[in-house]
Amino acid sequence: MILEINNLNMPLNYSFTQLINKCKTKLKTNNIKNIYKLKESVDARNKNNVHYVLNVGVEVDNKYKNKFKYKIIEVDYDGLSYKKISCTKSPVIVGFGPSGIFAGLALSKMGLNPIIVEQGKDVDSRKEDVNNFWNNRKLNKNSNVQYGEGGAGTFSDGKLNTNINDKYNRKVINEFIMAGAPKEIYYNSKPHIGSDNLPTVVKNIRETIIKNGGKILFNHKFINFSTKNNKINKVFIKNLQTNDIIEIETDNLILAIGHSAFETFKVLYDNNVNLQPKPFAIGVRIEQNQSLINFSQYGESAKYLKSADYKLVTHLNNGRSVFTFCMCPGGQVVASNCEENSIITNGMSNYARNLSNSNSAILVNVKPDDFMNGNVLDGFTFQRKYEKLAFELGGSNYNAPCQKVKDFLSCNKSKNYTKFSIKIKKLDKNIKKYKKNAKKTLFLQKNDIFFQNNQNIINPSYKPNVTFCDISKCLPDFVTESLKQALPIFNSKIKHFADDNCILTAIETRTSCPVQIVRNESGQSNIEGLYPIGEGAGYAGGIMTSALDGIYCAEKIYNKLQS
Repeated sequence: MILEINNLNMPLNYSFTQLINKCKTKLKTNNIKNIYKLKESVDARNKNNVHYVLNVGVEVDNKYKNKFKYKIIEVDYDGLSYKKISCTKSPVIVGFGPSGIFAGLALSKMGLNPIIVEQGKDVDSRKEDVNNFWNNRKLNKNSNVQYGEGGAGTFSDGKLNTNINDKYNRKVINEFIMAGAPKEIYYNSKPHIGSDNLPTVVKNIRETIIKNGGKILFNHKFINFSTKNNKINKVFIKNLQTNDIIEIETDNLILAIGHSAFETFKVLYDNNVNLQPKPFAIGVRIEQNQSLINFSQYGESAKYLKSADYKLVTHLNNGRSVFTFCMCPGGQVVASNCEENSIITNGMSNYARNLSNSNSAILVNVKPDDFMNGNVLDGFTFQRKYEKLAFELGGSNYNAPCQKVKDFLSCNKSKNYTKFSIKIKKLDKNIKKYKKNAKKTLFLQKNDIFFQNNQNIINPSYKPNVTFCDISKCLPDFVTESLKQALPIFNSKIKHFADDNCILTAIETRTSCPVQIVRNESGQSNIEGLYPIGEGAGYAGGIMTSALDGIYCAEKIYNKLQS
């Protein structure tokens, strides 16, 4: 029998023995068989008393007298499981991001042998293409940060936290763990996999899908579909290596497309699939000194804890909302291009989150009235306009426009950090050298003026490179105005959030899709058998909600085939 005990306060350096003793005291029994961590979070509201708060499952004997005071629970370490059925035509899934992956995983476990079409490459080949762009400025339009195995989330922080309390949350987490994700994500209040672990996890899930009868076609692009009596009957895909066109007969087409799949949205528009514009957001990436953010969030306790995160929002008098998004502690800003002659930024961090900068998007809401000009796809035109401006402002060579916070607020062009970077590297090297002798203190005092005068120098992490300039020239006026109002507000909430030398890199435009594919209660569009799912279709925001949407879509098809 396992009893749920919530809100146990534990010190930051607690041991498992201390946790056992805490539970013994709470339950007033020494007869504890096992303890299962269900949730662990940091309470840092009081910087003088930062501590962990745990929810645990405590296994006790069935004869325990006070069991009725607690909720009896089961600890679930299992993944998705279904009774297998069969169908004559395999469902086709377009896109192998989180929603497509979990739709495919569920369908494969149901025995329905899904065919998954992905225009990008497998994750290992894709990593080579991404690095080639970051290091050599050579963009592969079909294999990049947006397109390929794992979707855009593969080059991110791999966050799994969600505000949705869903029965399948644990199942998704368990599938990730079984595929090689860190076991701590089971109980961390803000779980993340890390971009260094995600490729292995994605590959292992792919192998599970194949093992269960699924088929994955990389380097194949969805180009169209046909209907009979307003029902899906064929899907047309193109082999990008041979240019051959392949027809696949199917009754069920799942569109797990990403938010950047403009060409697919054009196909849907031309086939009279119901689409509607939706709000989205654009802005910039801000980079701060991670150690200062840690101290701001945790105080002196930061030395005992992993990198701190944050989540901020403000509602301005001009009617705009400004908020942080996809915060990546100890990470880097990355080039997320999928089209030539454009700049698109995003954030990424490894599981350890141990790089010197933190970064997050600072976004301003964009309403349909801001971009609608008679066509439901106008949101894409709006995005592309500013992505192209950012490309040109950066020097038309894939450098991203960049500016210090102080200069952005005062409308001044920033200077390059090259000299400061060299100085810091020399200081770091000499500090290590002088640590072994008495000259250390004198050396640090001598150079302390440098650090004070150039408070918290932050080197931009964006690859290929950045161009210091006035980034407002590639932003809509309402975005510039809103960011200038929001930055001081955020800095008042978290010290060092917007220090003078914090870096702003433009432009972040692909946080969500500007179009939603309308679907009914059965999960289908106005064309029977066409199931739009995930972030690109306008029904999710992040890895977890996308995965859940994919599972529920698979179950709708499963139930339809059984009826």
